[in-house]
This record gives sequence, structure tokens and C-alpha cells, in this order.
Amino acid sequence: MTEVAFHFGAPNKLDYAGRLLRKAVGRGARMVVFGSNDLVRRLDAHLWAQSPTEFLAHCVDGDSSMLRSPVVLTSALHLGLPTGSVLLNLADVIPEGFDRFGRVIEVVSHEEEDRLAARGRWKQYAQRGITIQKHDLNLKGAA
Repeated sequence: MTEVAFHFGAPNKLDYAGRLLRKAVGRGARMVVFGSNDLVRRLDAHLWAQSPTEFLAHCVDGDSSMLRSPVVLTSALHLGLPTGSVLLNLADVIPEGFDRFGRVIEVVSHEEEDRLAARGRWKQYAQRGITIQKHDLNLKGAA
């Protein structure tokens, strides 16, 4: 069964996603990032704007290097995406096909609209019998 973890309290969703992706890839994980077309474009630009020492190899879905890239940014989950990957969901909805991934990470900002959408996704996962892990980023910053 798919494992789901919510990371609550990200001050900046794109910055947090970038740090999480660098950490996960550094540990050997392959990541698929799901979000709206606009969010995918903004994250792609954000990742390219990092300093050379923080650069993260990635591609946008449809690129010819997709099967070799450690990070694929997409606005649609499909069977052509790398298998054995972790799904990072930055969208307001649970994507169709999330259950093809062994692990899903949901990033939630401080914004009220984002928090409300996350509560809805939490309930949907729970209704499917999925155990959810909660990571409060506010508590980590206070430590």
C-alpha cells in the first residue's frame, strides 16, 4: 500500500520542494513532482535559478531524458513516468494514479486555502484506509 506523508507549514512551497528534492535525490531517490502546469513551470524556473552548487538535475514531462532524470516535473500522471519513484504532490488535489507510487509526500504551506485543500486530501486518503504520517515543519524550525 502507498505510504503518505504530509509536510505542514512550509513557508515557501517552491523553496521547500527544492530542498526536499535535493535531499531525496542525494539519498538515491527518484522523484516525480505533480502540480498544475503553472506550478510545474515555476518550479522548473526555480530549480534552474539555484546556485551551481545547489543545482538539481531535472526535466519536465515529455523531455527525452525523462527516464534517466532523477526528478521529473509533471502535470499529469501516466504510465510512462519512471517506476520506483516517490511522488511529491504540490497540487490541491490527489492525482489519479497516485497509488502506483510506493510513497507520496504532500507539501502544505501556511496559506489558509492550501491548508483547507490539504485537509480534504487527508480525509480522502484516510477514507481509502491509508495511514498518514504528519510532519510539522513549524516544530522542526523551533528546535
